Amino acid sequence: MSILPHHLHLHHAVAISRHHRVYCTATTPPKNNRPKLQKLVINVTPPKLDDPSLKSTWAHRAWVATGCTTVLLSLTNSIIGSIDTHIWVEPILSGFVGYLFADLGSGVYHWGIDNYGDASTPVFGSQIDAFQGHHKWPWTITKREFANNLYALARVITYILLPIDLIAHDQPVVMGFVGMACGCIMFSQQFHAWAHGTKSKLPPVVVALQDAGVLVSRSQHADHHRQPYNNNYCIVSGIWNKFLDERKVFEALEMVVFFKLGLRPRSWSEPNTDWTEEMEPSLTTSSPP
Repeated sequence: MSILPHHLHLHHAVAISRHHRVYCTATTPPKNNRPKLQKLVINVTPPKLDDPSLKSTWAHRAWVATGCTTVLLSLTNSIIGSIDTHIWVEPILSGFVGYLFADLGSGVYHWGIDNYGDASTPVFGSQIDAFQGHHKWPWTITKREFANNLYALARVITYILLPIDLIAHDQPVVMGFVGMACGCIMFSQQFHAWAHGTKSKLPPVVVALQDAGVLVSRSQHADHHRQPYNNNYCIVSGIWNKFLDERKVFEALEMVVFFKLGLRPRSWSEPNTDWTEEMEPSLTTSSPP
């Protein structure tokens, strides 16, 4: 809300002589160009625990298999290239950089779809709808079957990575980076699901990796689901979360988007029922009479 008056009067008196003064008045016209506000409504309903939308189909499994194949092909090419060229340090470092890049990328993407758009947004609508509904019903991600949870990212990774595998297959450093980055991005939704899992129900190796900080931990991601819902966006390892949150990187990006496009992120609104978590139902379906 502007605190300036509609008219700004500037009076300047210049003494021409003892008996003559010239007064100059400048008036700026009022403006009526208030920024467009982002609609703060999440149009989703919770799936039932036995909902078919949580199940994997053969198409889902095929996409995950294809995505895994392209990732393994990249990593295999990196290993073979390292053997042929006797270069090991650079491919290993490039793989580590790819791992870091994937965590950062997951945070930026997560921030964007949490705060902007809705189910009608072109290309990203379904992801936006799912992630925003995830705040209200986070337990549903643990009920999704493996391929159902990963197939959308696996499909994107296949389209991106397959041409790179064919073009740069003899470049072990490139293959190390894209293989690790794409693999972590593709499996980020599974890492995300594990971050919502109960420790006693998770595989011991997953718990060990979470505790070591290799995968995003349950406690760190739990902070993302508490008010004000504007932190800990990264869901691969979470290694970038502290850096980004302490330096208010996403808040700065939100200011840029607001002043450039007039779009208000959801994180600026007061928390309401759209972001209040509903507990998991105790029963999947009602028993017939």
